[in-house]
Amino acid sequence: MSAVSSRLPVFPWDKLEPYKQTATAHPDGIVDLSVGTPVDPVPALIQDALVAAADSPGYPTVWGTKELRDALTGWCERRLGATGFAHENVLPVVGSKELVAWLPTQLGLGPGDKVAYPRLAYPTYEVGARLCGAEPLVYDDPTRLDPAGLKLLWLNSPSNPTGRVLDKDELRRIVAWAREHGVLVFSDECYLELGWEADPVSVLHPDVCGRSYEGIVAVHSLSKRSNLAGYRAAFIAGDASVLGELLQIRKHGGMMTAAPVQAATVAALGDDTHVAEQRARYAARRAALRGALEAHGFRIEHSEASLYLWATRDEPCWDTVAYLAEKGILVAPGDFYGEAGERFVRVAFTATDERVEAAVKRLG
Repeated sequence: MSAVSSRLPVFPWDKLEPYKQTATAHPDGIVDLSVGTPVDPVPALIQDALVAAADSPGYPTVWGTKELRDALTGWCERRLGATGFAHENVLPVVGSKELVAWLPTQLGLGPGDKVAYPRLAYPTYEVGARLCGAEPLVYDDPTRLDPAGLKLLWLNSPSNPTGRVLDKDELRRIVAWAREHGVLVFSDECYLELGWEADPVSVLHPDVCGRSYEGIVAVHSLSKRSNLAGYRAAFIAGDASVLGELLQIRKHGGMMTAAPVQAATVAALGDDTHVAEQRARYAARRAALRGALEAHGFRIEHSEASLYLWATRDEPCWDTVAYLAEKGILVAPGDFYGEAGERFVRVAFTATDERVEAAVKRLG
């Protein structure tokens, strides 16, 4: 066990603990804008679906119920523009982080293989590569990578942490390059429904993939769009041959989404009203925090989508973390996401209206 854990970086959030203690000591309490966890209620129709399915004494299936697969394929066609989707093109997973961390292992990758991801990125892409012994690679433009030995290419649009969005032309160019070189593309699109100054597009859109899902898979989560982080509800969609192989592996591994969560997912994907309502909450919080940060001397870069503001005072990120902690505001240092973030902080706007208002007042 120690041999496996020794491959991994230090768990980043542990390093934030002293600053969290400082922020917590503020007379009006901490405003935690670091993790980006949903805080608003789970919509009633989703709770009702979960409760209605609570009497589920039998084992669920890894592939999910027919109702769930219908909901997944229907949503991909309606929301992402996918065409000709069948049940073989979708697969539920137990939260997107589990998928990201264990995907290279489930794909059979190991020493000698390479896994690439953006230079500024969610740390779990690197963790997934290291867990199986593959070589992690960072990129600015993936098409400039040496494709030799490159088995898995992660895209992330909208980006965590920067909020950057890849447009259709850029996605199409990357997908074409990956197909030319036989590189499997997984596109993390978990923030796709949270575009503010851009309209994010999926790799499954026909303008990107040319109505073929060969070599491409999209990753989606209900954690942010539906406040379901606690449900661990996510899915992947795309190349049927890749998903079929993962289905067989996950059957052996017992990676089953709980039956009540499957029912809740069907309800969540069938309703757009709660998504629009949650977007409105986030839009108001984003506007308030952005205005306060910019008035306080911060510069915001990218941030055209997702649940974060990528902010800098042109100083080392940990100095900014310490400065804001003294004001009772906790943010994530940019170097959690790669060395290129060493002068930025990631500010989540997932706190309650009351806590966002407190942060704005302190910054004012």
